[in-house]
Parts: sequence; C-alpha cells; structure tokens
Amino acid sequence: MADDRLLAKVHDLTDLELALLLCLVSREHGLLSTPADALDHLVQELRLVASRTFGLKCVVVDCTPETTLEQFASALLYPHRPPGSASFQPLAAESYFVSGPRPRSWRSASPLTTAPSAQIANCVLAKNLDRAPRAVQIQALELLRTRRIFTRTSVQAAPKQFVFVPVVGAEAAGEAHVTAHLNDFFSIAHWHDPDDGFVNLEDMMDNGEAAEIASTDSVVRSKNLADSHVPSAAPFIAEADISQLAQLSQQVQVDVDVIRYQMNIISFLRMHRAVAQGVTPAATKHFDKLMRSLAPMHKLDYVTPALVGLAARKVYLHRIRITAPENERSMQWGSRLGAVEAMLENVGPDQVIQDVLDMVTAPL
Repeated sequence: MADDRLLAKVHDLTDLELALLLCLVSREHGLLSTPADALDHLVQELRLVASRTFGLKCVVVDCTPETTLEQFASALLYPHRPPGSASFQPLAAESYFVSGPRPRSWRSASPLTTAPSAQIANCVLAKNLDRAPRAVQIQALELLRTRRIFTRTSVQAAPKQFVFVPVVGAEAAGEAHVTAHLNDFFSIAHWHDPDDGFVNLEDMMDNGEAAEIASTDSVVRSKNLADSHVPSAAPFIAEADISQLAQLSQQVQVDVDVIRYQMNIISFLRMHRAVAQGVTPAATKHFDKLMRSLAPMHKLDYVTPALVGLAARKVYLHRIRITAPENERSMQWGSRLGAVEAMLENVGPDQVIQDVLDMVTAPL
C-alpha cells in the first residue's frame, strides 16, 4: 500500500496532473482536449506539469496539414549536450518545436544531423495531431507500438519513462478523435473545461515568470532564454514514486463480482442503441489496467465498483462513436426516423457511459 506521504501528494494534484500520472503509472498514453480557443493555454499548462510536477523532458510538436514525416520525427527529439560542454544549461525539461513549414531563416540541417546525441523526449505533447496527415498519425502509432522511430540517419528509441499525449481542440467531452487505429491505442481521454483553470500556468503568471513560457508561434525556443534558464527544483512526483504506484497496481486484487460488473458494463456499452463503434478488445485491456492503477491512489489493494465506473468514463470517452439516426438498429423494425433523430439529439459518449452505469447494477 502506498505511504501516506505519496498519497497526500497524489490527492493534491489537479485533474490534468492526475491524467498524466495515470498514463505514467500504467505506461500508456492519453488524449487530452479542450475548446480550441483555450488550446494554447492547455499546452503550456501540460508543459509545466511535465517539467515541474514530474520532472520530464518535454517537447511540443505543433502539427499542421503540411507536416511531413521528417519534421514530425525531428520534433520528437530533445537535444542533449554533455555536462562538460561550455554552453550546457538544462532547459527545465521543456522545449518547443513546430513541425509545420519552416521559415527561410531555418537552417537546412535538421536536429538529426546537428545533434547526434539527441533523444526522444520523455513527454511528447502533439498539439493538433488530428490535423496532421494520415501518414504522420500512422507514424505516431508505430512509435507507440514499437517505442522506436526510424529516421534517415538513425533509429531512435523511446526512453523508459515515456508518454505521448495528443492535445486537440474539442468543444465538448468525447468530440476529440484521431485516426481510428491510433485513437484506439490511447488508454484514456480527458476533456478539460477552461473554467476549471490552469493552475500551474496561473501560478507562473502570478509569480511574474510569464517570460519563461515560449510563444506558440516560435519555431524553437529563444536561444537566450534556453541558455539563461535556471534548472528547476526537484519534481513534486519523482520517478521512484511513479514506480512504486506501478508496482502496487500489479498487486491489486479484483473480486469475481467486480470482474462480472466490469464485463456487464462492456456488454451494455456494445448493445447500447446509440453506440456505433468503439468498444474494442484493446479498450477492455486498458479498462482493466486503469482500474487497477486507480486503486493504490485511493489507498486500496483491491478494485471497488466505484473505481470501475471511474475507469469506464476515462477509457471509453474518446472511443465511443454515436451512430447515425438512419443506422440505429430500431430502424430495422419500423421506427420513425424523426423519433430516432430526437432520441439521439445531443447524445454524446459521456451520456452513453452514464446511461450504462445507471443501468448496470453494481455488486454490494
């Protein structure tokens, strides 16, 4: 069971920090979204979370419809210089790249040739990944599946502690998606309401540190800023803490009644009249892993029905697709199209999940 010191830290985290922590503990990846006008703030907040809360080296890849495979692969790399180098200064575990068209002033040499010691960052924030070409999204899937990426000059392997997070714009929960197979590879999804605030970003603004945040229009962070940056303090949640939670999650027990409850939820989701697709075998595996990962954070060594429901909300939010009215199954038996359209109006994945949780009886 996790010690009280670590649990106190976990319970002090924000929703975005908890989402990233769940990805790190389960060694999976997540899809985060927010309304488009708050997307830049969400990216900046996540960069601060990665560096300050978890001590991760982080890069931000700004994807566009013109992003190429080479640009995408180059932007994943975090430049590493040996400590003996005269110009060496840590970047507080954060860097910013734009993978779209580069200005004329950009040097022809890529980071792959100018920084042979560069390595894939621990945390990759793929802004607007849903807008990237399909080939780029498939390349991202290959990176997550094999933990390697092939470039023209080398093969880059992902570090042991690695999390890939697409950050995309969506006006409501459940509307954020990427290419189908890549979408199913992400374990969890979280939609952030801007009204809930951006705690780390606001704290930095209050402390007068706004100059440290790179402009989202920059190609690479200012050299003067990078060279003058002071190393950040020890992370709030260290890698050892994450490893402890991961080990505890593997020891979590699940009662047969709770497993039956989990399987009933999956069955009801598959049979729900509003669901077109999304309840896949991969989702079931992520469902099981996530509910086990949640238990140690609640000072439990077993899974409760409440944790099953919480895991279901995160695992299926980005997977469930609402069926078109004309394809709804009751249309085969004479339902009126207008009635079906009225029934499906304003129904989203979050409503479907809640509907199923209300219908399935939890074990006592």
